[in-house]
Amino acid sequence: MSRLFGPIRQVAYVVRDAQAAMDYWTRVMEVGPFFYFETTPDQYSIYRGQPFRGRNIIALSQSGAVQIEIIQPLDEVESPFTEFLKSGRDGVQHVAFWTEHYDADMARYLAAGYKVLMSARAGGPDTRLAYLERDAHSGPMIEISEVSGPKGAFFRRIAETAATWDGTDPIRKVTSFS
Repeated sequence: MSRLFGPIRQVAYVVRDAQAAMDYWTRVMEVGPFFYFETTPDQYSIYRGQPFRGRNIIALSQSGAVQIEIIQPLDEVESPFTEFLKSGRDGVQHVAFWTEHYDADMARYLAAGYKVLMSARAGGPDTRLAYLERDAHSGPMIEISEVSGPKGAFFRRIAETAATWDGTDPIRKVTSFS
């Protein structure tokens, strides 16, 4: 467990084909079900200091205490996800730490020398997230994700559903956190 961030709560994979990735996780790994949605351009997203309006497929499931996220960019808008794929990589792109005290925690991370690479809101109040960087490295990025509101309730629902999943209905399209 990280002394600064706490436990890793999510491992996120950026892929070129989200359907194939969900199929692999549900059929081969028997992890599921996946809840997925296509994002709409978010007016609150900033990447490398500039607003961006990228669209992605986001798919979420749970394996024990760790959430599995699959992200597929649907356009070429510059983002951490398209940048990752354009570098020739696919696979683990970031790990996420969750917080119910976003402002206080972000102040600690910034004081520790981290810089915000990207910030966004995932649809409404209490859904902020940020990607942080400090030193150049080839490992996964760090995401801080606010989970005190509807996103947190949605994440709990995913974990509860995954804990008793019987293999049926492995891929479930959703349109919001509710």
